[in-house]
Amino acid sequence: MEINNFVVRRAVDSDAAAVAEVWLRSFKAALPGVRRAHTDDQVRAWFREVVVPGQETWVVTVDESVVGMMVLDGDDLDQLYLDPAWQGQGIGDRLVHVAKQRRPAGLTLWTFQVNESARRFYERRGFVAAECTDGHRNEEREPDIRYVWRPGKLEP
Repeated sequence: MEINNFVVRRAVDSDAAAVAEVWLRSFKAALPGVRRAHTDDQVRAWFREVVVPGQETWVVTVDESVVGMMVLDGDDLDQLYLDPAWQGQGIGDRLVHVAKQRRPAGLTLWTFQVNESARRFYERRGFVAAECTDGHRNEEREPDIRYVWRPGKLEP
């Protein structure tokens, strides 16, 4: 079912708590076997003090409730998380579309190798695997994969 009443907008400071909760719910649902490097309260503080006030953070709201979030950092699609209850309804597509519009020269992103659903999601949207690591560069020490998107002839 495609929902039509969602709004994509830049996050404001008052969104930070809701953004953190979406991130926490999504991470727990998608990556139950991945050791988190930070406590829930540390994640909440990071979004409140660092991410939302200082980075290009986007939210998706439905009836004014945050159901998805994305962070762009340079040409990195640094975070993209949806509330598990809202996945599969076109929200992630809309966030990727915004990211491509904001970074028309191309994007990179990292995801964990075990996150098969994220890998399929990005691959279906034109991202190509460029590098796999054993996780030595991420805080979770989880094997990861870097994806790259470059605009091509088929891009709208």
